[in-house]
Amino acid sequence: MIKTASPLQESERLDWVDAARGLAIFGIFMVNVPAFNAPYFLYGGQEIFWASPLSHTIQNIIDIFFQASFYTLFSFMFGFGIQMMKDRLVEKGLSFRPIIFRRLLVLTGFGLIHAFIIWHGDILLSYGMLGLLLLAFFHTSPRTLLYWAYGMLAFLVLPLTFSLYMIRDQLQGIVHRPAIEQALINYGNGNIFDIWRQNLNDWVYANQWGNLPFLALSLLPMFLFGMYICRKRWLHEPGKHLPSIRKTWVFTGVLFLLFKALPHLYGSPEWFQLAQDSIGGSASAVFYVLSITLLYRTSFGARIIHPLTWVGRMSLTNYILQSMVSFILFYSVGFGLYGDVPPVGSVAIVVVFYSLQMFLSRIWLKQFRFGPLEWLWRTLTYGRRQPLKRRSKAVS
Repeated sequence: MIKTASPLQESERLDWVDAARGLAIFGIFMVNVPAFNAPYFLYGGQEIFWASPLSHTIQNIIDIFFQASFYTLFSFMFGFGIQMMKDRLVEKGLSFRPIIFRRLLVLTGFGLIHAFIIWHGDILLSYGMLGLLLLAFFHTSPRTLLYWAYGMLAFLVLPLTFSLYMIRDQLQGIVHRPAIEQALINYGNGNIFDIWRQNLNDWVYANQWGNLPFLALSLLPMFLFGMYICRKRWLHEPGKHLPSIRKTWVFTGVLFLLFKALPHLYGSPEWFQLAQDSIGGSASAVFYVLSITLLYRTSFGARIIHPLTWVGRMSLTNYILQSMVSFILFYSVGFGLYGDVPPVGSVAIVVVFYSLQMFLSRIWLKQFRFGPLEWLWRTLTYGRRQPLKRRSKAVS
C-alpha cells in the first residue's frame, strides 16, 4: 500500500499539548494588546504615559508572568510540533524534508501578510524563516540539541549582561517622542495607507539588522528545547517520565521566580532585563508547559484547563483573529482607540475576547476538523485538499 503524508488525526492528539498552545495564545494576546494599542512598548515611555499606580501594578504583573514567557512557550511548542511531524513522516517511510520545507514556506507566507498588512509585531515570519535552520538538527542526538540550546542562550546572555552591568550607571530608559507622536497620528487618525506605512516603519525599526542575532538566539534555543522534549517523549508518555518532569518543573519554577519576579524587588534594573527575559522567559515557558501536563493528570485539573485545548487546536486562526480584532479596535479605520486604552482596559479586552474565542473555537470544532487557517496550511503543505467538515459531530 502506498503511504501518503497527512495531518495528525484527532485520536492522535495530546490534549495537554493543545492546552499549552491555547495558554500560549492567551499569554501572547496579553502582551500584544498593549503593544497594539499604543507605541510605548516599542518606543519607550509606558511608565510615563500610563503613570497611575494601578497601571504600574498591571505592567509589573504582565512583565513577570507574561512578557517573554509566552512567545517562548509558543516557540517551544513550535519546535515540539516540527519534531513530531518529522517523526510521523519517518514512521511512514516518507521523505520529511520537502514536506517540512513547504510547511515552513507557507508559514512564512502567512507571516508576510500578517506582518505588513495587519501588525508589525508578527512572529510567524520569524518562525518560518528561522525554522528552516531546524532541518540541520534532525539527525543530531538529543544531548546535542541541549548543548546547542544552552550554548546559544549563554552566548547571548552572559557577555551582554556583563557589558550592560559595567555601564549600568549610564543606562536610562530611552523615549523616542517623535516616533511616538508619529505613530499616534498615523494609527490614530490616518487612512489605511498611513497605517500601512507606519506599520512598515515600525517593523523595520523592530527588525533592524542589529536585532536579528538577538531574535535568532532567543527563538532557536526554545525550538531546540521543544525538539528535545519531543524526542524524549515526555509529553507523549508523561506517566513514564514523571520523575524527570517533576524535577524539571521545580528547577524551571525556581529560575522563573529568580529571574522574572525577584528583580522587581530591586526596581527591575535595566542592565538585567536581557537575562530576565532570556533566562527567566525560557524557564517560565518550560514551567508552564510542564504545569499544564501535570495538571492534566488530575481529573479536576483536566476539567479546568480543557477549554484551552479548543483555542490551541486553532492556534494559528486564533492568533491572526486576535490581530484582526485589535486592528479594528485600535486603528483609525475602525474604532480608533489607539493610545486611549490604559493597561486595565487592555487586560479587560484580552479576558473578554479570549473567552469568546474559547466559545467560538468549541462551536467550530464540533463541525470542522481544523480551524480555517489550519486547514489552508495543511492543504498547501501536503499538496492536496484536506477534508474539513466532520462526518459526525465531535464530542468535546
